[in-house]
Amino acid sequence: MNDYQAPLRDYDFIFFELFDFEQHYQRLGLGDEASPDIVRAIFEEGAKFCEQVIAPLNRSGDEEGCHWQDGEVTTPKGFKEAYQQYVDAGWPSMSHDTKYGGQGLPESLGTLLSEMVGTANWSWGMYPGLSHGAMKTLSLHGSEDQREAYLSKLIEGRWTGTMCLTEAHCGTDLGLLKTKAEARADGSYSISGSKIFISAGEHDLSENIVHIVLARLPDAPAGTKGISLFVVPKFIPGSDGEAGERNTLSCGAIEHKMGIHANATAVLNFDGAQGWLIGPPNKGLNCMFTFMNTARIGTALQGLAAAELGYQKSLAYCKDRRQGRALSGAKDPDAPADAIIVHADVRRMLLSQKALLEGSRMLIHYVSMQVDIEHHSENEEEKQKASDLLALLTPIAKAFVTEVGCEAANLALQCFGGHGYIREWGMEQNVRDARISTLYEGTTGVQALDLLGRKVLLTQGALLKRFTKEIHLFCQANENNEALQEFMPELARLNKEWGELAMHLGLSAMENADEVSAACVDFLMYSGYVSLAYFWARAAKVAIDADTDSESIYASKLKTARFYYARILPRTRSLVETMKSGADKLLSFELDEF
Repeated sequence: MNDYQAPLRDYDFIFFELFDFEQHYQRLGLGDEASPDIVRAIFEEGAKFCEQVIAPLNRSGDEEGCHWQDGEVTTPKGFKEAYQQYVDAGWPSMSHDTKYGGQGLPESLGTLLSEMVGTANWSWGMYPGLSHGAMKTLSLHGSEDQREAYLSKLIEGRWTGTMCLTEAHCGTDLGLLKTKAEARADGSYSISGSKIFISAGEHDLSENIVHIVLARLPDAPAGTKGISLFVVPKFIPGSDGEAGERNTLSCGAIEHKMGIHANATAVLNFDGAQGWLIGPPNKGLNCMFTFMNTARIGTALQGLAAAELGYQKSLAYCKDRRQGRALSGAKDPDAPADAIIVHADVRRMLLSQKALLEGSRMLIHYVSMQVDIEHHSENEEEKQKASDLLALLTPIAKAFVTEVGCEAANLALQCFGGHGYIREWGMEQNVRDARISTLYEGTTGVQALDLLGRKVLLTQGALLKRFTKEIHLFCQANENNEALQEFMPELARLNKEWGELAMHLGLSAMENADEVSAACVDFLMYSGYVSLAYFWARAAKVAIDADTDSESIYASKLKTARFYYARILPRTRSLVETMKSGADKLLSFELDEF
């Protein structure tokens, strides 16, 4: 089956036509470092690495899996060599601080590279992927000594990082965690306990693994207010800064999983391991949110990656596979049958994938623009707006894009018919690999509670208004644009309804707090569909302004926008009904009535 090919023309459309990243970088003082020539070179060189080096390892890595023996993990054949090529090319350092050896390029370029890497080989991409969150956490919350000890090695890629939160008895409810941290005489801490589900927690790719670990001090308050954060390396850095003595932590096992077989999901046992406090005592969860929010945007990319890979493979298959005739008459009468892409229902499946994945890509790269602004702008008002938008859109991106990414992966498999269920085509692996994305870094339900409960209701709609105002201004500016009238009235109506729904649910929650939990997932999915409607309307405007006859991508964007509004966006109607249906439909059941 055809291999992955990076969608470079779509990247060019998003970066230079839809969002004008050239002007965006210039406004942030990054124009010289991220000129269009440099950005396009990153597109092209990243694509070569992903297409030629790691994409060919995707299936073989899945079939071989990781090998655990006596606490050590060996990755599948070719993974270590590919990682060394990645390091030698300087990819890990691209979007990090020049003070510690980074190239200082915008975070949005790192997001784009992560998308390519993840689509080519998600399991492989997780090994360097978790390092970004570790670097951000140490950069923002670590001491200068900690930054000096770890950042340069992590940025170089010689060391990798992990996030250690979950324990066997607690997942989302971190207030229950039991891992202990006891002070040592030298100012460090002794960390004892076990963590599970640690992605890339043990492997043979890098010289050292730097674990960012949540633990509880002896005198800590109960619950989440008593959690502290520590850096605990696999090998303790020596006086020369290199990996030295082995720390007293070990990999007790690796999980046997549904998918991402080539990434080691580890059980880690900390047996009095030496660690160092990051940030203030008992404020570890606040610091860890830096890591978690980075990982949540990364997980949104997994949904996008699954959709892109499935679409590429199913589109090629549907153009090639011959079966039956078009109902309106043979389209290729000289062949024994028409290609199945002539059938309207096959096109429904393909276009659903295309509309969801390309819309999701717009959302994610819009989010990545806000990350750039938050980190690089010198205008405090602009920084605050970006921060507010990130707070609102991160749970939408994480949960909505992974949900529709899984949908798209399943549609891709369906396009193959029975062949999709067979390993050789790669579709069943894509479905298996994608499925975890709606679970880790906070399930869809957890993200939905965060969105509706914290980000919308707790702020009395202030964060939502940041985004709906932007949509309103776009609609207002284009209300008399005849070419966009098939989009503008519906977008304006939905944008207004979005705020009204938030108010309705807020009033309902004042009478019964369970209304938030009952409606939150429907509200999140509604939010996702409306967000994509905004970006598809913007894409349609770019396509029309560019002249849809000038290049096929513009006609494709306009037609896909029309498909989205006609065949996907109406899902919001049923979501309005279900989120208003009330918690009593869920909570009236007695336990013995289930």
